[in-house]
Amino acid sequence: MAGAYDRRRGTAIIENRRGILVVTHGDGGVYLLPGGGAREDELQIIAAIRELKEETGLYPIEVRYLFTHLKAKVFGMKVKGTPRPCNEIKKIGWYQPGSHINVSRNTRAIIDRYLRMKE
Repeated sequence: MAGAYDRRRGTAIIENRRGILVVTHGDGGVYLLPGGGAREDELQIIAAIRELKEETGLYPIEVRYLFTHLKAKVFGMKVKGTPRPCNEIKKIGWYQPGSHINVSRNTRAIIDRYLRMKE
């Protein structure tokens, strides 16, 4: 089975004073950045926006392309609304360097690259 980042995917990075928004599908599961697979003929930016709304209820008001990780395009987003777990998402967390949130290897790689870009 292919991993989440081995297929065309749109991934969102939402950061505020609490940290970087991450989501999980299970109670004790691994956290990922919001986003998901792009449908056939769907732009990855549209997939990222659609999945963010479906998973968290957040509405993007500003979106910018950051970089590509494997087959995923990563977008920084400014949003409005209060995030809440929706549909298949069970929990929302806020990742900060040194936090104990269990993020996937690819999620950590994306976050690390994003944080280096900000320096």
